Amino acid sequence: MTSLIKKNASGPADDGDANLLINEVVGVPGGIGEAARRGRAAAYDSFLRGLLPERDGVALLAVGGLGRRQCAPYGDLDLVLLHAGVPGTDELAASVWYPIWDAGLRLDHSVRTVAEALSVAQDDVKVALGLLDARLIVGDQALADALIRTAADHWRRTAVRHLPGLREVTEARWQSHGELAFLLEGDLKEAAGGLRDVGLLRAISAAGITDALRPAVRAAHLRLLDTRDALHQQVGRRVDRLVAQERDGVANLLGLRQLQPGASDGARRPGAVVEDGDALLRRVAGDARTVSHALDDAFRAADRLRSGRSRGGNGRPARRPVARDVVEHDGELVLARTAIGARPDPSLSLRVAAASATTRIPIARATCEWLAAYCPPLPAPWPAEARAALITLLGAGAGLVPAWETCDRYGLVDGWLPEWTRLRSLPQHNPVHRFTLDRHLVQTAHEASRHAREVERPDLLLLGALLHDIGKGLPGDHSTVGVPVAQAVATTVGLPTAEVELIGKLVRLHLLLPDVATRRDLSDPVTIASVAEAVGDTGTLDVLHALVRADAAATGPAAWSDWKGRLVAELVARVRTALDTGVLPEPPAPNPELLAGPLPVVHLTGDRVSVAAADRRGLLATVAGCLALHRLEVISADASAVDGRALVECRVQPRYGLPPDPVPLRADLRRAVAGDVSVIQRLRGRALASRGGGAAPRVVWHREAATDAVLLELRAADAAGLLYRVACALDEAGALVRAARISTLGADVVDAFYLVGGWPDDATRARLEAAVLAAV
Repeated sequence: MTSLIKKNASGPADDGDANLLINEVVGVPGGIGEAARRGRAAAYDSFLRGLLPERDGVALLAVGGLGRRQCAPYGDLDLVLLHAGVPGTDELAASVWYPIWDAGLRLDHSVRTVAEALSVAQDDVKVALGLLDARLIVGDQALADALIRTAADHWRRTAVRHLPGLREVTEARWQSHGELAFLLEGDLKEAAGGLRDVGLLRAISAAGITDALRPAVRAAHLRLLDTRDALHQQVGRRVDRLVAQERDGVANLLGLRQLQPGASDGARRPGAVVEDGDALLRRVAGDARTVSHALDDAFRAADRLRSGRSRGGNGRPARRPVARDVVEHDGELVLARTAIGARPDPSLSLRVAAASATTRIPIARATCEWLAAYCPPLPAPWPAEARAALITLLGAGAGLVPAWETCDRYGLVDGWLPEWTRLRSLPQHNPVHRFTLDRHLVQTAHEASRHAREVERPDLLLLGALLHDIGKGLPGDHSTVGVPVAQAVATTVGLPTAEVELIGKLVRLHLLLPDVATRRDLSDPVTIASVAEAVGDTGTLDVLHALVRADAAATGPAAWSDWKGRLVAELVARVRTALDTGVLPEPPAPNPELLAGPLPVVHLTGDRVSVAAADRRGLLATVAGCLALHRLEVISADASAVDGRALVECRVQPRYGLPPDPVPLRADLRRAVAGDVSVIQRLRGRALASRGGGAAPRVVWHREAATDAVLLELRAADAAGLLYRVACALDEAGALVRAARISTLGADVVDAFYLVGGWPDDATRARLEAAVLAAV
C-alpha cells in the first residue's frame, strides 16, 4: 500500500440499516456532546478488543476520530494493524476487518510495520498528521509506543519544513469548499474554519511551534463537534454539510433558541422564543472564524520559524516604528514600550488597527489581548484622533478585512460599535449574498475605498458603506429602520449634524439608484425628476453611485453585471444634468434606421434588438416571445409609434451565457412580426412549457411614476418567456404598453409595465391584474 489508510470498497449499502447493526452488534450509544463521543469510543474499543487476541508483535491502533475519542454517531473507523514482521498478518487482518464490515461499520484500514508506517509518513504529510492521533486499542504496547513516539518526534523535527506544502493543500481545499463562516450550507469538516482545520491546529501545537489550541479554539472545536453530532442524529446517516432543511432540527437538538425581534428574555407569550436555524448559523460562523483566525496565527508563526526575521545587534528581532505607539516586531505589530507604560488613550486600539490595515502587517495576539483588557472605552462623542483612525482603517483597502477580523476576534470592535454584537455573523438568506451581514458591511467599505477619489467626501462614503445595511435584522424595511441607528452611530463617532443627516440619507437611499435604473423608464422626465428630488445635490449623487457599486461588489457576482452598471451610469448622468442645469434631459430619439426602408425592419447590435413593423398592436409580445425562443432575456423594452410605424427597441442578455446565432434570430423576428403562423405556434408552445412553480405572484400599481402612463409592477418567480406571456395578456386585455423594465433578483423578477393612459378605475385595474396573474 502507498498510504496509511486504505479505503474500504465494501460495507453496508444503506446507512439506516448500518445503524441497526451498529446498535445490535456493537452497542454504540447515540447522543450529542463530549460524554457521548467518549461513550461511543469506549463501545468501539470494547468491540474491537474482542476481535484481536493479545500477542507480542501485533497491535491494533486507532487513528482519526476514534484515536482522539471524538467519534461522531455515523463516523468511520480508521484503524492500523501494526506488526513486527510476524507471519500470517494477512489472515490476521482479515479476521479483524471482516467482523467490522459484518457489523455494518464503515472502515478505513491499513497493515504496516513500524518502518513502513514511518516511511509512508515521511513522504505523505497527511499520513504524518494521522499518526499524531494514533492510540492503542489492543495488542503489543511497546510496539505501539515505538510508532507513536517516533512519529511524534519526527513531526516535531520536520513540521516547519512540511507546513508550506500542507498549507498549499489546505488552501486548495478552502478554494473548493469555501469559508464555513459565510456559507448558508457549509461543510462542517472540509470548509475553511471547519473540523479539518482544527486538526491542523492540533498538529502545529504538537510540533511546539505555537500554542494554537488556546481555550477559545478548544471551545469552538467542541461546539463544531456537537453540531456534527446533532446533524448526524437529525439526518440518520453520515453527513457533514449543514443543509438548509436540517438547520432548525439541528438547532432544536442543540437547544439553540433565539429571540424573535421585539421579544424580551422574560417574554411568556407563545412564539416569543423559537428554535432557530439562524442561531445555529451564527454560532457555527463565530466558531469557524475563531478556528480560521487561529490557523492564520499558527501558519504565521511557522513562517517566522522557517524564514527567520532581521535581527538587531543583540540577536533579538529588530523593532521598527510604523505609527505612533505601534512598532513592527518579528513580522507582527506590537505596542511601543512607552504606550504600555503610560495610561493608554481610548483611541489606541483604533490606531493599532489602522496601522495594521495600512501596512498589512498582522497584530500580535498578545497585543490584541492587552488592548482588550486595558484600553479604556471611547467617550461619546469620539475624539478627533479616534475618528481619523476609523476613517484610515476603513479606507485602507485590502488590509481592512484581516485587520477588522482580528480586532473582532478579541472583542475590540464591540468597544467601538456596540451595534456590532447584533450584526455579527447574521446570515443573509438571499442567495446573491456571499457573506454574513457583518462581513458584508466591512467588505463594502473595502470596495468603497476603490472609489474614494471620485467623491468630494470619501470619509462619508466609507462610513456610509460600513453602516448602509445596519437596519438588517430589525423589523421593517432595513433602508428605513436603519436610518436612526446609523445616525446614532455617526453622532457617537463625532460627526456634525449636517454630516449625520447625510449618513442617514445614504442609508435610506442606498438602493434607490439600482432599483430605479432597472425598474423604471430612464427616458421619462418623471423618473429623473423624482430621483433628483430625493438625492438633492451632485455631491450626494456621486457618493450614492460609489456606494451602489461597492455594495454590489461586496454582495457577490450575481448582484452586478455590465448592463446593470450601464443602466445605473445612464441614470446618474441624466440626474446630474437635471441637478446641474435644472432642465430634464430629452428622451432619446428612436433609432433612425428603423424609420427608413421597407417593413419589417430588424437590427441586431450588441445587446440591442430593434424592430419596426406596420402594426403596433401585439408587437412587444411578439418580439419578446421570439427573443425568449432564442434564449435571450429582455432587460428593458420600449414601444412607440413614429410616422405610422410601430417600433420596439429592447436591451437583451443571453439567459445561459452564450449569445444566439444572429442569422436565425433575425429571420424569426422578421417572420414573426409579419404574422408567420409557424413562428407564433412555436412561441405559444415554448411559453406554455416555461410555466413553473414558486411563491404566489403579486401586482403593485404606481400612480405618479410616469409622465403619460401608469405603472403596473409584477413581482413573480423568474421563468423563460414570462415577458411574452404577460405582454400577450395585457394586449388581449386592451392595455397599451409603451415600455417594460425587467429586474431579476435571484429566482424572482420585478417586471414594470408602463401602460399608456390615465389612472384606471377599480374595475379596469382588477381586470388587468387578473389577466397578468393568470398569465404568470
